[in-house]
Amino acid sequence: MNSLIKRLCNRSRWPLLAGVLFALPATAQDTGALTLERAYQLAEQHYPLIRQRDLVKKTSGLSIENISKGLLPQLSINGQATYQSAVTSVPVKIPGINIDQPSKDQYKLTAELSQVLYDGGNITTQKQIQEVNALVEDQKVSVDMYKVKERINTIFLGILLLDEQLKQTALLQKDIQLGIDKVSAQVRNGTALRSNQQVLEAEWLKNEQRKIELAANRKGLLDVLSLFIAEELPETTRLELPVVNSEVLTESIKRPELKLYAYQDSLFKVQEKMVGVKNRPRASAFIQGGYGRPGLNMLLNDFDFFYIGGLRLAWNLGGLYTSKKEKQILANNQQMVGVQRDVFLFNTTTQLKQQGAELKKWQQLIGTDQAIIDLREKVKIASNAQLENGVITASDFLREVNAEDQARLLLINHKLQLLQAQINYRTLSGNQ
Repeated sequence: MNSLIKRLCNRSRWPLLAGVLFALPATAQDTGALTLERAYQLAEQHYPLIRQRDLVKKTSGLSIENISKGLLPQLSINGQATYQSAVTSVPVKIPGINIDQPSKDQYKLTAELSQVLYDGGNITTQKQIQEVNALVEDQKVSVDMYKVKERINTIFLGILLLDEQLKQTALLQKDIQLGIDKVSAQVRNGTALRSNQQVLEAEWLKNEQRKIELAANRKGLLDVLSLFIAEELPETTRLELPVVNSEVLTESIKRPELKLYAYQDSLFKVQEKMVGVKNRPRASAFIQGGYGRPGLNMLLNDFDFFYIGGLRLAWNLGGLYTSKKEKQILANNQQMVGVQRDVFLFNTTTQLKQQGAELKKWQQLIGTDQAIIDLREKVKIASNAQLENGVITASDFLREVNAEDQARLLLINHKLQLLQAQINYRTLSGNQ
């Protein structure tokens, strides 16, 4: 195997040297490991959905500005031309006085300037609706962004698992190499068959393939993570193992969905207030100027200027017929939001219970994993000595080495599963 390894090293010397040289700038620029919290922050800054939050804010601001302009003086211009079948006339003839009969075709062009004096709180309530609706839409973005955290958790922990598997594979290759060195010496001395050495060499190459596969999978997950955080992640990127204090894991739920339900409930309350506001009277001051035939003097059949000023009161009572039903509809919508909130809390609490059971399971398995590894390591050390003395074959030695490797891989998987369960528990509860 020594000759095989030398050939492999000679073939890959220059590519490896080039890889090291190209990796140096990336290593020099590496200011630290990427943490899970940092990945959250970058995703929140660059995920495409986050742009919707700015659009919601701008739209709400523009809507409120337009509503506020309802308090400004309002100018309206109207014109009309009519023809009527009959006109007002004076049936009495007065000697010496000639009263012309108005024309049946009449024309009028008016401009009116009005100012709201009292709107029953209509404009104020509309602004409140827009403000609360903006909070609802913004919180919807927060809920969707929270789901992105769950995806980042899966990718981040997947990379960490591959890192640990790569480390374990390197250790396994080291054990196999020790066996190769011993068997090759026996082959040279004529005390062992060449096939024993070849079995170990084949296993060494098999694990080399495994390292290539694991590295490729890690690169794929890094590329996906880089899309979420909008930063290029080279293969040399190091991820920091998250530390979760199990003592702070609590069943208290602080998910963004709860705030969304609260905002939706507030929106229905403001809309219910609007139902009453619509049925209040309106008062305004106005001044109207115009030009037409006839003017205000109906007996003057000429074009003339005119103006009118005063106060106007309007009270539409038609809404009283539907206000009760509208309030019932809004009350039903509030109850539906309450039901959705209760269902969400129930489902989340159920998931937390399940995750709590998972936590206990992985903790118990980890406790027995180390005992198994200790026993497997002792057996491997004994088989190593037996291989050196020619008592067992290379296949027997590999069986014990692989058994220890599997035990260590189980420990790695269980530790990562425990960490994932802790992070999932924290994410489910919203206590980030």
